Amino acid sequence: MAEGLKDAALYFHKHPRPGKLTVEATKPLATQRDLSLAYSPGVAYACTAIAEDPSEVRNLTARGNLVGVVTNGTAVLGLGNIGPLASKPVMEGKAVLFKKFAYIDVFDLEVDETDVDKFCDVVAALEPTFGGINLEDIKAPECFEIEEKLRARMNIPVFHDDQHGTAIIVAAAILSGLRCVEKKLEEIKLVTSGAGAAALACLKLLVSMGVKYENITVTDIDGVVYKGRAAMNAHLEPFAQDTDARTLGDVIDGADVFLGLSAPGVLKREMVEKMAKDPLVLALANPDPEILPEDVREVRPDALICTGRSDYPNQVNNVLCFPYIFRGALDVGATTINEEMKIAAVEAIADLAQQEVTDVVASAYGGEAPTFGPDYLIPKPFDPRLILEIAPRVAKAAMESGVATMPLDDFGWYHEKLSQFVYRSGQVMRPIVLSAKQDPKRVAFAEGEEDRILRAAQTVVDEQIARPILVGRRNVIAEKIEELHLRMRPDVDIDIVDMQADERLDSFAETYHDMMARRGVSPDRARQIMRNRPTAISSVMVCRGEADAGICGAIGRWRDHLVEVIDVIGPRQGVHRCAALSLLIMPQGPVFILDTHVNPKPSASDLIEMVGLALTEVRSFGIEPKVALLSHSNFGSSSLESAVRMRESVAALKKHYPDVEIEGEMHADAALSESIRERAFPKAGLTGAANLLVMPSIDAANISFNLLKTLGRGLSVGPMLLGTAYPMHILPSSVTVRGIVNMAAVAVVDAQAHHQARSKKE
Repeated sequence: MAEGLKDAALYFHKHPRPGKLTVEATKPLATQRDLSLAYSPGVAYACTAIAEDPSEVRNLTARGNLVGVVTNGTAVLGLGNIGPLASKPVMEGKAVLFKKFAYIDVFDLEVDETDVDKFCDVVAALEPTFGGINLEDIKAPECFEIEEKLRARMNIPVFHDDQHGTAIIVAAAILSGLRCVEKKLEEIKLVTSGAGAAALACLKLLVSMGVKYENITVTDIDGVVYKGRAAMNAHLEPFAQDTDARTLGDVIDGADVFLGLSAPGVLKREMVEKMAKDPLVLALANPDPEILPEDVREVRPDALICTGRSDYPNQVNNVLCFPYIFRGALDVGATTINEEMKIAAVEAIADLAQQEVTDVVASAYGGEAPTFGPDYLIPKPFDPRLILEIAPRVAKAAMESGVATMPLDDFGWYHEKLSQFVYRSGQVMRPIVLSAKQDPKRVAFAEGEEDRILRAAQTVVDEQIARPILVGRRNVIAEKIEELHLRMRPDVDIDIVDMQADERLDSFAETYHDMMARRGVSPDRARQIMRNRPTAISSVMVCRGEADAGICGAIGRWRDHLVEVIDVIGPRQGVHRCAALSLLIMPQGPVFILDTHVNPKPSASDLIEMVGLALTEVRSFGIEPKVALLSHSNFGSSSLESAVRMRESVAALKKHYPDVEIEGEMHADAALSESIRERAFPKAGLTGAANLLVMPSIDAANISFNLLKTLGRGLSVGPMLLGTAYPMHILPSSVTVRGIVNMAAVAVVDAQAHHQARSKKE
């Protein structure tokens, strides 16, 4: 197994190109003008602006989002003093974590210097390059001196993660564990095994949070740290106790917390037996802890246990902390990372552990959805809410403690900005979500028993986007809410249409029969459908005005739901064909594709009608449409039927919508590249890249959509069903919780427009 992991790891680092990092340009260099702006002569203006006002460096360069990960390789975790060159894979790995979890860029610096002053000279001289410094894998006691000297010399955050990152997540685990067993920091007795840099940082942070010096006993390789002990590190002196005890076994009796940052096997079962009621055991030596969790459980079933390993619950992992504390510090231009900021991070992590687990976390961990308790004291590393909880609290603490040079005025805006990191759809969806929040509507969710729908409904309630109406069996929905540890309350935060016992079902059946009587549906069949087909129920509710909009499709085939929706709701007055508009949020920006799901081969008149519907939907996102009708033909190069159909549609659309940029028929690359388009047709009525792509068939649209989504790393929203008499959307069965939330917001905005249109008619 070890050999297999070794081979896989080496292959991973070698292919498809060596290493884990690359440097990519954020500005185009496609033309001579681009080059003149990026370098000489244009770059001189940026340099001059910074020379005149140094704070402009944040606006004109990458420094404000750039951290230096710095080491000399003298204490690489699990490997020891392997030197700077061999430590480079670890530092590249740290850079990847910064980017993955907090979208922070990193240059890793492996410094071939062990002299403290010379090392500090090298790092301090690099201050103009970075917004912060993360010290890594530097041995004690030099690490203490290096950090102290660099903090004194540099006006940017300097953070030794081995000390403070570990301290923050350990403190969060202890705080969370004590909350679980209802103990207080200021009252606990704590015993440590280990007195290195990480252990001392943990203890100092815990003291600043309320743990009393007299209640802390430190042990190391030489035994108990006691007053008068020979050759004692100066950093240990505050923790020296006046005691005759000399071993870990002598001091463990009655301890509420054991903190191990030492070596395998040092904590024995008989020692754990002597600990206080509901003890918290943090056995963090890695890969082999001070005691195995199963050994603790055997003698103390009441114990709460944390390790540094991912194969046991409650992994103490620095990745829960360091990316987000830097995110908050960088975003307010903090000059340091102080105790207030660390404590803010601790409390944010501990608070998050008490919230319900999201679908993203559950899916990342095999569908597991743990709840706060002995086996879930610490959030999972892939919890996307970590950045949303920690960074704002760290930023606020920096501001309140006076170390922020660029304080934030609006934390609501900041939260939305961070949300865009977590959910790439955030920026594009922002106008829709804001509009929905201004006038929330009732949205009926057909598959109300489905886990994703329930999680999405919780988010919809939390974000005040809509009032969810869940269609399903009331008892099942109630059980699922409890099982998923959601907070929404039936009949308070959400409504339920019970498919087994709702008193309105007979009335729904009458309405359905009135609609479908001439299509062979008997009254008995209508009653049966209203107790078994949730899409039909939600559609009827929307038609009757008992819901303002509906969402279905999370389970089953998309076209089956479409048939049911069209049967009940149908097209709105004046619309001959409904259509589906899908949004892809690409790295280059949003792209809408029409029609991905409904019309196999739309006629020219169909295309004209569909584009008109799509223009309204695109504008609801706050985006001005730029329309390209795509074809194998490029501006008249083919006379095949599909090309002629697209060509005729363009001519008619330009007459119908003279104020909209519409062009075609054209190749897809011409639609997205102005330079390609100009070579083919210099007088095209389209500027820049098109953002609404109209396809000649459902095959072309659906294939293009899925290729772009997969190969182009596009994030999908929709499809949005256009042209129905009432707002109703059909989800793809692969939709995520965030995708459902996005579609709920779209449905609310569509319902708002529908109500406004009806009000005008009345």
